[in-house]
Amino acid sequence: MYEAYWGLSRAPFQNVPDPAFFCPLPVHLEVLGRLPYVVDHGKGAALLTGEVGCGKSTLGRVFLSQLDASKYDVGLVINPALAGRDLLHEIALQLGLSRPSPHRSVLLRALADHLLANAERGAATVLIVDEAQTIADEAVFEDLRMLLNFQLNDRYLLSLILLGLPELRTRLARLPSLNQRIAFRLNLSFLNPEETAFYITFRLKKAGATAPIFTDQAMDLVYRETGGIPRSINNLCDLCLYDGWKRRAEAVDASVVEAALAFV
Repeated sequence: MYEAYWGLSRAPFQNVPDPAFFCPLPVHLEVLGRLPYVVDHGKGAALLTGEVGCGKSTLGRVFLSQLDASKYDVGLVINPALAGRDLLHEIALQLGLSRPSPHRSVLLRALADHLLANAERGAATVLIVDEAQTIADEAVFEDLRMLLNFQLNDRYLLSLILLGLPELRTRLARLPSLNQRIAFRLNLSFLNPEETAFYITFRLKKAGATAPIFTDQAMDLVYRETGGIPRSINNLCDLCLYDGWKRRAEAVDASVVEAALAFV
């Protein structure tokens, strides 16, 4: 709608976890540097937390997109708020098991055989559980622990990566048998003013911008109004581009941002 007006090839601020728009900020690169270590060295589990809208899901998708399909068997669970057996069934489906058994013991055995078969052919098995704080049934966490019990002498057969809100740390602390298997923990914080400006500029360039669109004052105002939350930045910047197009503005300046704020 507004893309052609601003010289863009696509909308730059869609709120979906698109790896193409991954912004390489230092904390994000730190996460992506540690996750391969956990997976390639069979360290067990990793935990990535952050407040709503900080970019956890996007980082998870970026990490998965970097894995060679011939060397990694990957599964992604985006709605883990299921009963224990149902989540095991979903995990089996995500890892490509056909017609998983409805019986927990049989399902666990099938998953164990699958993990071992992957290891024997030199492939690592990776499971990402997004929104893990929504798991209500502690039996589900016990099943995740059971999956981490499948090991060789020198490594775990499964690399489990949990993504969730900060409250997930507190819940895991009450489950030492699972918590002790987490090799590292990282927490995403909100962006600072400089990171916010870099984030906005980066996404615009990825969408095809060849000249500045947002003024410095506009980006400062976006930061103040969003608190540096990437999801909120996306929402506001998208509205700014729309309102700027409607007003036939030459750039997105502070006045355009102020007008867009009426609709946030």
